[in-house]
Parts: sequence; C-alpha cells; structure tokens
Amino acid sequence: MTVIDAHHHLWDLAVRDQEWLDGPGLAPLRRSFVPADLAAATGAAGVTATVLVETVNVAEETPELLSLAAHSDLIGAVVGWTDLTAPDVAEALDALRSLPGGDFLRGIRHQVQGEPDPDWLTRPEVLRGLRAVAGAGLVYDLVVLPHQLPAAARAAAAVPGLTFVLDHLGKPPIASGALEPWAGRVRELAALPNTVCKLSGMVTEADRSSWTVGDLGPYADTVIDAFGPRRLMFGSDWPVSTLAAGYGAVVDAAGTLIAGLDPAERTEVWSGTARRVYRVPGAPRRITPRRTGSAGVRGCG
Repeated sequence: MTVIDAHHHLWDLAVRDQEWLDGPGLAPLRRSFVPADLAAATGAAGVTATVLVETVNVAEETPELLSLAAHSDLIGAVVGWTDLTAPDVAEALDALRSLPGGDFLRGIRHQVQGEPDPDWLTRPEVLRGLRAVAGAGLVYDLVVLPHQLPAAARAAAAVPGLTFVLDHLGKPPIASGALEPWAGRVRELAALPNTVCKLSGMVTEADRSSWTVGDLGPYADTVIDAFGPRRLMFGSDWPVSTLAAGYGAVVDAAGTLIAGLDPAERTEVWSGTARRVYRVPGAPRRITPRRTGSAGVRGCG
C-alpha cells in the first residue's frame, strides 16, 4: 500500500514562538515538530510523500515551508498562505513561486475558521484573490467550521476554475454525535465538481480520550458517499492528531473506515487523489537534508 499523507504540519519553537499552543488542552503540542519527527512518525506507515500545510496567517511562514520541502526527501507539496485580500495577490503568488523551493507550492490556505464573518469567503476582495490562486495553477484548501460551509459552496460555485479542498471534513461535531446540519451542508459543497475532501482531523473532533472508529464512521460514510473515492484523500493532521491518537492509530482508523471500498477505490483515497490534486511526485526524492532551519508558526488549523 502506497500512502500519501495529504495534510500535516511542522513548526520549530527555536524559529518562532507558537502563541496558539498556550490554548487549553494544547500543552502536549508545545514543543518543536521538525522533519526528523515527521520521518519517525510516518516511517512505519508506508508513507512515501506528504503535503505540508500552513498553520497561521503569517507571511514569513510559507517561504520557510518551501525551503523545508526543498531539503526533504518526504515532503512532496506545500499548501502555504498569502493575503487573498491584497491588491497584489497575483504578484505575491509569483514571488512565492520564485523562492527556493517555490516549485513545491501547490496550494493556498487561510484560517477561515477564525474569521468572525461567516461569509468571509464570498467577499468580493476574497473572490478576486481566489481567482488569482486559480490563475496561478494552485488549489485552495478550506479550513472552515460547519456554519461556514454554505459560504464555501458559494465561493466554489463562483470560481469554477479553482479546486477547493475541504480540510478535516469541515470539522463536524463528532464528539456530540450530531450529523445535521453539517451533513447537508457538506453534501451541497460536494455537489460542485471542483471540490475535494480530506479524510483527516476526525480524531480531534471526537472525544479525544475515548473515541472509537465507530464514532467516526457516520461522518466518514457521509463524505465517501458525497465526494466519492476519486475526490477523497487521506490526511493525518499530524502532529495535532497526537492529542487523540498516535500516527499509526490514525492510519489504522482510516483503513477501517474505507475498508468497504474496492481496491482501486482505496488506492485513490490513500494516494491517487492527493497525487492528482497536489501533483505529488510519483516517487520519493533522496537528497541530503539540511542541518538547520525549520518551520515556525504562531497558530494552527
């Protein structure tokens, strides 16, 4: 089984403090997570490539992530950040792609979950920025809460030339066991052909101390039915996922959740969809990792 982990993070407290780690229940994450930690976590899971995702709306972070990718034999793509509302967003994207490692930039993400306006994604200046992302040949990752899914669907409909990737199933309330209104809203998003979903982030939306695969099942079944395997991809959300489970347990849970699919469909979820959407190389690279310098952030999503 070939596995592409389509969603993980890295940060180094020696590069930049992570203020978000002062939040309740996050103390176990208050340490650096660097490429060597990623390699150790993924090594036993058959992971051949990963997608490194931004964690905070800080311009300095994305060049750091691109540099990490350029010096890694595991990271195959980067989802970074830029200010979508800036008048020069197209130029900013060009500048990122000209940096060392810029070829690894495959997507952009903004911490929409932290925006107080539920319709932030449909603001005219944001839609203009999203069109610039599409024009640059990149995809857009959606980190939203359930009440923001309707705006996500309207944005995806307004920019049909852009692929929208829903992170963490749209963060359904797994711990409560409620399906609606999340399920209806996620189906509306999935009805648009330019949308994709990550099977990620579920264990931390469940009861972190007592979750079972059965708790996750109705939510996974909903997105499998709504998006289909060719628009679904596995993501660990490591190291945030370690708040609820080890890396191997997250992979095992995903395997159980997609066990009802046929082998070709399971291959799509494990690697095929991520390879197409993020243009992840077909084989891992082998280069000498640099000895210093790692990503740093001040928040997470």
